[in-house]
Amino acid sequence: MNLRIGSRGSQLALWQANHIAGLLRSQGHSVEIEIIKTTGDRLQEVTFAQVGAKGMFTLEIEEALAAGRIDLAVHSLKDLPTELPAGFALAATPPRVDARDAFVSVHYASLLALPSGARVGSSSQRRRAQLKALRHDLEVVEFRGNVDTRLRKLAEGQVDAVLLAAAGLERLGRTELIRERLDVNHFCPAAGQGALAIETREDDAATMDAVAFLDDPDTRFAVTAERAALAALGGGCQVPIGVHCRRVQREWVPQVPLSGPGNDNRDWASPAARDEIFAVVAEPDTGAVVRIFHGSIHGEMDAETLGRFAAAMLLDAGAGPLLTSASGVSG
Repeated sequence: MNLRIGSRGSQLALWQANHIAGLLRSQGHSVEIEIIKTTGDRLQEVTFAQVGAKGMFTLEIEEALAAGRIDLAVHSLKDLPTELPAGFALAATPPRVDARDAFVSVHYASLLALPSGARVGSSSQRRRAQLKALRHDLEVVEFRGNVDTRLRKLAEGQVDAVLLAAAGLERLGRTELIRERLDVNHFCPAAGQGALAIETREDDAATMDAVAFLDDPDTRFAVTAERAALAALGGGCQVPIGVHCRRVQREWVPQVPLSGPGNDNRDWASPAARDEIFAVVAEPDTGAVVRIFHGSIHGEMDAETLGRFAAAMLLDAGAGPLLTSASGVSG
């Protein structure tokens, strides 16, 4: 089957498209890649707050998909709106790589090692807000551009550090300046960060069947929960909300009830997979932050229920006013 992939033209986007193309070719398909310039690509020097973020990296690609010029699109999942336009399907979510944010610096070993007043580059309101919560004494600088552009600005000394997705740096082989991978407990990634999305037309059964082998169930569960939480909170890809879901394998655990006063005759259950979800809402100007965590045995909740539960926990913990103050703010 001949498959046409639509992709943005950045180095990272093309790496992702070529990665998927290679996997498809290994299954006997012939593959072409069409480069499509998006609104976000054309407005590199404009802040997200000025342009608005919904669909800015996907709209033109979806137009090509709808017109039949391409058969599938390869996206960074965090760029994809939580609700796809009618007629499109999220056909596959390949295995996720490191979802964490990376602290990148020439001179400083960690975020905490930065001196007061240091300049940190980021275009993301989510990163800016969490940075403000952790280090109120730092200056956050608006930083647009692709990975190479941001690393060049860092090398030129325009900033002391930059925050980037670890996944993008790994895919481009640019990990040499990663000084710290930020713990999700303290610096929650964006929904879908580190994952790819394969988007097709909803009625294109042949292409959906061709890409089905790319879908990873654990990744699909995690990103579905994250996107459900984001949707429930009314957030898009640039609202200052972080959500991260992961599956962990716990040690052998005792079944209940346990017998005997000293539990000497306990029965042991098999290792239990556990779904954990972290979420945060933060205010970029003040650093005010609300965080939640929830863990449950895998199977107790489906992915969408888990995501909506996390969103409800955030609202119960007082995130509503922070979301209200962030409304109309993109980035």
